[in-house]
Amino acid sequence: MKIFLLEDEPMLSEAIHEYLLSLGHRVALCDNGTQAFERLKDETFDLLILDINVPGMNGLELLEALHTFKVRTPAIYISALVDIEGISRAYDLGCYDYLKKPFHLKELSLRIDKVMQSCTLPRNHLRLSHSYSYDASTSTLMCENVTHPLTKRQLQIIDLLARNRGRVVDFDQFRTYVWDEEYVDNATIRAEVSRLKKSLKEDFIQNIRALGYMIDIHRSH
Repeated sequence: MKIFLLEDEPMLSEAIHEYLLSLGHRVALCDNGTQAFERLKDETFDLLILDINVPGMNGLELLEALHTFKVRTPAIYISALVDIEGISRAYDLGCYDYLKKPFHLKELSLRIDKVMQSCTLPRNHLRLSHSYSYDASTSTLMCENVTHPLTKRQLQIIDLLARNRGRVVDFDQFRTYVWDEEYVDNATIRAEVSRLKKSLKEDFIQNIRALGYMIDIHRSH
């Protein structure tokens, strides 16, 4: 799992970092909320672990700012804060859990497991991005568990790309699968994909120059 840790206490940050690495996670560290925001609005993670009282933007302001960019990565707050209003605000912002300092690292791992179990998609859903998944059994594109309406052709494009996540789908495959082998030029295919991308709230379809398109599973998780 790819985890982002915002913690300004060097010893605690390093202890959490080493522990999560030992569990097989990939971890990015930051000690400043403003710097964290600049990274998180452009880079995807599976989970955020956020201290509240940090330099720059605090942990609560950070999550609020990320939501304006449609970034809704699951978050766990870690803090010495005991103010019930602050804790209530954390949950109002959509955090999944709250861990009061000091805590045992094993407890953190249990909270992480709990969060990820609650965020697990149904087995027949394919993760496309933070908010989007594709239900292959019903041919339905979902955005935060709500159906995202598409035209028949757009749905065929999503189906093709979703079933080939991590692989480039070339223009000939689009002609075969979406246009029933009817000859259309590459410009027509690009225009249809462009219309589809404009209808989406997240940009998870990558243009692979001169080859076709793909959904990168490493960016989707």
